[in-house]
Amino acid sequence: MNFEPRATRNDITGAPSNPDVFSYGIETHEAYKKKALTSDIFEEQRKVQEADLVIFQFPLYWFSVPAILKGWMDRVLCRGFAFDIPGFYDSGFLKGKLALLSLTTGGTAEMYTKDGVSGDFRYFLWPLQHGTLHFCGFKVLAPQISFGLDVSSEEERKVMLASWAQRLKSIWKEEPIHCTPPWYFQE
Repeated sequence: MNFEPRATRNDITGAPSNPDVFSYGIETHEAYKKKALTSDIFEEQRKVQEADLVIFQFPLYWFSVPAILKGWMDRVLCRGFAFDIPGFYDSGFLKGKLALLSLTTGGTAEMYTKDGVSGDFRYFLWPLQHGTLHFCGFKVLAPQISFGLDVSSEEERKVMLASWAQRLKSIWKEEPIHCTPPWYFQE
């Protein structure tokens, strides 16, 4: 797609609302209301609007998403489109839509447990699932994590793929997770 991940002044096609002090969040909010965001942002927002389920597929980088996906979130999920103040979490503008993180890791499943060297995987999902997706109103489904792809055999990778394919067949019957601290930190 060649999606530009950097959030810059160039994301606004019209004149900024405050030419003396540029604040990306304020300017994109005003530009969204005036339909003055760049066409690539509007096109991605259109895709999200048309979707009932948005699946974010990515390899885990430093306990987060790769830079290009973070840039997509920064640019596309702007105030006015995905949320407002007030108008976030259960009142976010993307309420009624489902979101799911599908990620791969280099580390094994044992590494991402409470007693593992990396801690429980839910700890690093909190900012993404609660702080981004739920903040925008999405109902968040349990993540799909394929652990340790680099150290898995061909057969193990086929099992992971078959499991994901099977899950997708019944995805519409799943209940969202509770995006609250107990789900992430106390279970």
